[in-house]
Amino acid sequence: MTPGYQIAVHNSLTTPILLAGAPRTFTILNGTCGAAITLGLHSWYALPIFFLAQGLMIYFTKQDPYFLQTTLRHIKQKDYYGV
Repeated sequence: MTPGYQIAVHNSLTTPILLAGAPRTFTILNGTCGAAITLGLHSWYALPIFFLAQGLMIYFTKQDPYFLQTTLRHIKQKDYYGV
């Protein structure tokens, strides 16, 4: 490395934005759906499903912070050989 060409990059510029330990978009979507189903349909027994989904996403995000973006890109990608 050439001396004098080092730049300090703050960690917040390279880490993804998380909300409650999971990706921000998933947490907002999960919370909105959970509130709509639980409060709108009065089905309180569905509430643990949304807590479980949030917990699983937190677990996967701890393993790989870009898990959700990678999965979504994989789903959108077309098959190369048309199998």
